[in-house]
Amino acid sequence: MAKKKNISKGTNSVGLDSKLSKALVGELNLTLAAYQVHYQNLRGCHWNITGPAFFELHAKFEELYTKAQVVIDSLAERILTLEGRPLHTYSAYLKASKVKEQNDLTTAKETVACVMGDMSVLIAQQRRVLEMADKAGDEATSTLIGDNVTAMEKDLWMLRAYSGV
Repeated sequence: MAKKKNISKGTNSVGLDSKLSKALVGELNLTLAAYQVHYQNLRGCHWNITGPAFFELHAKFEELYTKAQVVIDSLAERILTLEGRPLHTYSAYLKASKVKEQNDLTTAKETVACVMGDMSVLIAQQRRVLEMADKAGDEATSTLIGDNVTAMEKDLWMLRAYSGV
């Protein structure tokens, strides 16, 4: 005999409003898609960087894509926790992402500019998630996203300082 769910009507298994959670899952999927494209852009920058800044940027891009990989997994798991289904194909990522894929970037100037642009888009996207999580009373999503924004803002500041912008 199947167990009955002990959930209030209109809430999901973690006690959040089902409609608000569904909308939040949609926004989290947009964030997941943007992170996946950002991740791949970072890999391309890491692999293809040339010039005098090669050693430092090659290492920095690896650090950044490693961080992004952790965030990607956390986002997908949060979507599942909220009873949603994470996007999981590159075609879906490219369609949903506000971060655009980049190709054949090789110089320090263009790779750093790409990463900074992606980060700005991701920060704005995550702020939309924070607003929705606040309305839903979803402290766990707020904490996850707030921590991501804090770390990314610091990385963006360092890249701005590095590039002299």
